[in-house]
Amino acid sequence: MNAVLLDTDSLGSGLDFSELERVLPGIVCYGMTEKNDVMERVEHADVVLTNKVVIDAETMASAKHLKLICVLATGTNNVDLETARARGIEVRNVTNYGTASVAQHTLMMMLALATKLPSYQQDVRQGAWEESPFFCLLGHPVTQLAGKTLVIVGSGTLGKHVARLAEAFEMNVHFSARPGSTDDVRPSLMTLLPSADVVSLHCPLTTETEHLIDDAALKAMKPEAFLVNCARGGVIDEKAALSALREKRIAGLAIDVLPEEPPRKGHDVLQALRDEPALNLIVTPHSAWASHEARQTIIELTAKNVIEVFEER
Repeated sequence: MNAVLLDTDSLGSGLDFSELERVLPGIVCYGMTEKNDVMERVEHADVVLTNKVVIDAETMASAKHLKLICVLATGTNNVDLETARARGIEVRNVTNYGTASVAQHTLMMMLALATKLPSYQQDVRQGAWEESPFFCLLGHPVTQLAGKTLVIVGSGTLGKHVARLAEAFEMNVHFSARPGSTDDVRPSLMTLLPSADVVSLHCPLTTETEHLIDDAALKAMKPEAFLVNCARGGVIDEKAALSALREKRIAGLAIDVLPEEPPRKGHDVLQALRDEPALNLIVTPHSAWASHEARQTIIELTAKNVIEVFEER
């Protein structure tokens, strides 16, 4: 059985692929695969493993022996699922591999915003502590999370894990109703926003959630509130959120995702990060998922998917 993994570099370094090699002896791993090379590399494959390389209808037509496509991620938008179904090609993804990692990252962002970490780091970097007449710096008010209200959008495995961590900090946690749902008895997001001290997003990007946090939602938030997005770029209107931050209509903004990744053409929040150090703004490069443990789990879950598919056959 021939197998290829098209983009190991996208998973980072230091991973152990021995379990995949055990279930797929002779697997050929490529660090990166350019668009023009995909068809040649999958032509004789029974199993194709991909993280972000696109597997479209033309690619599948060229892979006459293809039986299984394993996506080394949760999202399967890089695979033409309709064509795969029509050709009898199984498609498997991996889920919940990074729950602990993303939840940890989310709490890090909340804590960093609450403690004004970006501003204090800038002050220390510029020598303000050495010049202080007192033993500490007090120029940026710090917020205590205990007793504060956290509103979470997305009540799946990840949202619930974030809730447990937040409760350990003695926060009051509320889940909003699913965006677009007509039968969810929980309060709507717009109902909860005026009381939120922190809003954390853990929902997929859909037609119902695109720009879920728009100017109207931001106007409903109180000026002391923090906004955290570790979901998908586009769930918030980043330009509107940045304007709200500049105008002190919210107190902090932390994002791990952008609508286009990598942001080849730049983005307003990246420019603000460079030009406006006084903003309580944190931007991380879609790295919430990227702990070594989470990345290794992707390999293990993918090997499990391979075993399950061929056992079923």
